[in-house]
Amino acid sequence: MDLTCRYRPRNACCLTAAFALRCHGHRRHTRRAGIAGVARRLESTHAIVIGMRFLLLMMLPLVALIAASPAPPVRGVHLMAPAAEDVPLAARFIREALPKEGVNVLVLEFDYHYRFTRRPEVAESDALSPDDVKVLASACKDAGVRLIPEIDLLGHQSWEKATGGLLRAHPEFDETPGKYPLNQGIYCRSYCPLHPRVHDVLFDLIDELADAAGADSFHVGMDEVFLLGDDDCPRCKGKGKAELFAQEVIALHDHLARSKRTMWMWGDRLLDGESTGFGEWEASINKTHGALGRIPRDIVICDWHYERALPTLEYFAVQGFGVLACPWRRADVALNQLDAIRRVRSHATEAISNRMQGVLQTTWAGIAPFARAYFGQSDPGGTAPSGNIVESLACFRALFSELRAMDGR
Repeated sequence: MDLTCRYRPRNACCLTAAFALRCHGHRRHTRRAGIAGVARRLESTHAIVIGMRFLLLMMLPLVALIAASPAPPVRGVHLMAPAAEDVPLAARFIREALPKEGVNVLVLEFDYHYRFTRRPEVAESDALSPDDVKVLASACKDAGVRLIPEIDLLGHQSWEKATGGLLRAHPEFDETPGKYPLNQGIYCRSYCPLHPRVHDVLFDLIDELADAAGADSFHVGMDEVFLLGDDDCPRCKGKGKAELFAQEVIALHDHLARSKRTMWMWGDRLLDGESTGFGEWEASINKTHGALGRIPRDIVICDWHYERALPTLEYFAVQGFGVLACPWRRADVALNQLDAIRRVRSHATEAISNRMQGVLQTTWAGIAPFARAYFGQSDPGGTAPSGNIVESLACFRALFSELRAMDGR
């Protein structure tokens, strides 16, 4: 909107004149006023003051519109939990870098890298201790940053040849037990959401990690789930994938709600990859997207797109979800996503605007190597940071520089 064009001074004079004429029309002088009469009345100081007051009142919503495009409330970054020896560096990064950049949320992905006392068999060999997590939580508190822990659930239960702690300790939970030796021929393993004992274990893991982090929210992952409703699973065979996915979302949501915690999740499985042309990674082509209409609306959707600023932020907001834009390595994509948030927050209804909650910059890097790159330090052994870290750090800096500019910083 070109306000300098639409609200030139001459228009202001017309508004003042029109209002002054209307005011005088309420007096006992009811005769018509010609142009000369209007001009004489406008010479009245009283009429000019009243007219200008009216003009200012008319302009207030427009001034608010110009000024009111504040940075959205959530300004987060997603990183992987550190190794124990890197906890001091991670704490320094949280205290020094995050407030400086304007970050107020840190999603820290632990998965099974925590020494769970309730389910110790699930912990990875390099798991952090409760004291390590307390150090990170204390740093976040000092920095004014919300710490939201993550365990990637349902899918992502393996990576390459390595199977994660849950299925390694409980192979009976595998959606495809005995299939795909050494995880060959698949992207990642999944657990069976209908196994009668799987949630007893998962809920213990969630509660213990969330308590250790002092978290009011929890990120459950659930991205890139390809193995679901397998024909060889005796419990899931023949069931719709949308139904299975929705049931698992609801089970995790309802458990977190009992401890008054908000659930965050990735949004790709809730998008139709076929009708949109988004494909199988940023969206679903195995029908899980049908779960969208069945799940609670108080879940925060982390909407990741890395190569294009797709119009899915608006889609999730219209569907009733709080939503975050999640860029990765490309600053142009991140800034286009931020423009979409700014546009909707400025012009949509209040209900829709409030659902455009902000950004969650992904990095797909450990917090320690990311911190070293940020501080200009070499990795142990003197190696330079990876190209992934260099690109995601540049994107992070560009995005948060713009967010600070929106705040006038």
